[in-house]
Amino acid sequence: MTSQLTTVDDRVARGIERLRLAEARLARRRQTQCGPSENARMAMRYVYERSDAGEDVTPTAIAEHLEISTAAVSGILDRLHAGGMIAFASNPRDGRSKLVVPFDRTSDVDDLDPLTAAVRAFAADMSPEMVDGVARFLEQVIEAVDDECR
Repeated sequence: MTSQLTTVDDRVARGIERLRLAEARLARRRQTQCGPSENARMAMRYVYERSDAGEDVTPTAIAEHLEISTAAVSGILDRLHAGGMIAFASNPRDGRSKLVVPFDRTSDVDDLDPLTAAVRAFAADMSPEMVDGVARFLEQVIEAVDDECR
């Protein structure tokens, strides 16, 4: 039984490693040839999700969410604004601050990243129990990744 378990563990570990490498390759491609950067996509997703929840979004909140500097966020927001993806509005609670709002909220958040739509389609064929198990496993992997080098 132990050798079979080790084989399963090895397959899962190899699968996660292959996924990490594929994501790194995708991130490099997106930097040069595939539209908005990964950080820009994550910023847009955050703006959409917070907007849908009726919450205001500031550049500082985006920087904190992405765990990058406000200067880096300014560059991202400038490119998204120039591309017609976002607009800026005055912050009624703080005259020194601006709010980031989606320019066209009729867009689907999955249009920002077609890969997400493909993953949802794959998951649609899974049983609810399988989805729960995979989701729990992935949360553990995410925690391990987030804890690395901290």
